Amino acid sequence: MKKVHYTNAYLVQPQHRVSIHLIGAGGTGSQVLEALARMDSALARLGHPGLDVSVFDADEVSEANIGRQLFSPADIGLNKSVCLVTRINQFFGLDWMAVPEMYAEDTTTANITISCVDNVKSRMVIHRNLKVRTKIACDNYEVPFYWLDFGNTQKTGQAILGTIKKCKQPEDTEFEAIAVLPTICDLFDLTQVNEQDSGPSCSVAEALRKQDLFINSTLAQMGCALLWKLFREGKIEQQGIFLNLTTMKANPLPVGG
Repeated sequence: MKKVHYTNAYLVQPQHRVSIHLIGAGGTGSQVLEALARMDSALARLGHPGLDVSVFDADEVSEANIGRQLFSPADIGLNKSVCLVTRINQFFGLDWMAVPEMYAEDTTTANITISCVDNVKSRMVIHRNLKVRTKIACDNYEVPFYWLDFGNTQKTGQAILGTIKKCKQPEDTEFEAIAVLPTICDLFDLTQVNEQDSGPSCSVAEALRKQDLFINSTLAQMGCALLWKLFREGKIEQQGIFLNLTTMKANPLPVGG
């Protein structure tokens, strides 16, 4: 029997805009933010309240970011989250929030957390906070339901969508309904990841040595397509994607697989 995860009912017909925390506004995060704005516009036209996004990033735009990330020379020296959110708000007529600081363990959570970070420490902070907050969050706006994590090397990457809490599934369905989707921290032992080559780059050449020019944008589009399915179709058969630009292959991570 085909295995399917049905979207948490609250996100399909919410009483307010679905709250999203986007953590990291660099190579992948800047691309994800633009995709979220397009998604919000489409949802609004379908009668959905839409999205309310807060972007966390303490870094400033550097010369090495130009071209590979969605920044221009005029943005150098500005905070990444403030720069991107200001631009998105003006272009789409939104009121999203920039948080020019690092995401912390005591940060109030959102319905969906999207991480575009380049180190294990940040993911562990996110994981701990989500696990704690799901037990104490009382406002529906703060209850964490899903965590979408993006990660990549120079030419490979993955986007993994996991549940923070068990999502009630329909009882009468032709498919096998999967209530729990493992997160990136459930699937992999992140303490074994080598982070020696992570961190900021001093030049465009160095940045491209670490990450191919199109790995971030390609991964962002595929991961956000998965999130769009969650909203638009109300169910997903895959909870993630593994991408390899060397072989030009993308392999899905099936629900319940």
